[in-house]
Amino acid sequence: MTEVSALGEFGLIQRLTQRFSTQDDSTIKGVGDDAAVLDAGKQKVVVSTDLLVEGIHFDMMYTPLKHLGYKAVVVNLSDIYAMNARPKHITVSLAISSRFTVEALEEIYEGILHACKVYNVDLVGGDTTSSLKGLIISVTAVGYANEEKIVYRNGAKVGDLIAVSGDLGAAYLGLQLLEREKRIFLEDQNITPDLESEKYLVGRQLKPEARKDIIDFFEEMNLQPTAMIDVSDGISSDILHICSQSKVGCQIYEDEIPIVEETAERALTFNLDPTTCAMNGGEDYELLFTIDEADETKLVDVPGISIIGKIVEKEEGCLLVTKGGNRVAITAQGWNHFSSSF
Repeated sequence: MTEVSALGEFGLIQRLTQRFSTQDDSTIKGVGDDAAVLDAGKQKVVVSTDLLVEGIHFDMMYTPLKHLGYKAVVVNLSDIYAMNARPKHITVSLAISSRFTVEALEEIYEGILHACKVYNVDLVGGDTTSSLKGLIISVTAVGYANEEKIVYRNGAKVGDLIAVSGDLGAAYLGLQLLEREKRIFLEDQNITPDLESEKYLVGRQLKPEARKDIIDFFEEMNLQPTAMIDVSDGISSDILHICSQSKVGCQIYEDEIPIVEETAERALTFNLDPTTCAMNGGEDYELLFTIDEADETKLVDVPGISIIGKIVEKEEGCLLVTKGGNRVAITAQGWNHFSSSF
């Protein structure tokens, strides 16, 4: 018998779905990308779903319920934006244990409502059921895009530039801070956690944002990425998904990876390498994308977007070029959903 952890999330998905093929003409893209793509006539429908499970994806000791509802929506909308589409509808399903009151669930839905207002999406349905242990939230997001605008993971080609929005590693360091404060509190409950000076890092973990603004930027600049994925598992894992599906290699330049001062300083206090946190931390929900090198001028000096590498021949492999000029193979060391570990 094979342990699920031996395959990992994406290996498991591939194993379970390898015998499935699309049967209906309206299915343009099925399993294997950030979202499925369905033909609805003039526009295409883009659908994505995610589960957030207590004890795996969030800890109730330090996760405010309103933030949890907000994050549950945002992480799904991020998948729609990663297809260069625009989300319009969501459904939300909950499995709840007896320890959750109506008022607690109202707090979760306050966060969901706030996300709907911020991203202009409608809650159109869902389901609720009981859970023997803990809380499970499932959100399905539905978006739309013209077919020629949709961006998949398999379009990167040799010579393309690799770019990423925002900064990386902050969400992972935010998680480390929360876990540290949890341990301290459990050892001595008379100690009150104080994270006032860590708002940015903790905020990146508890209340991430989907990068709608980057999709707006693409439209304004008439820029069409050749491949794209949202950074949920760390750019090491996510660039490997692009390279695998595009059948190419890559070079990521360490000195170009965007890491803010707060992330770098906090990483060092935890005896962690800032680059490792940025490459493997995950949950940043930034957009990692490739563009034709002819479009480089459209990204030069654009605040909030960094060119961090290039696409090369598959035979050259997937490498991190360190600040010292060494070339290190990139491996998928990000979040493992089946071992709950980094």
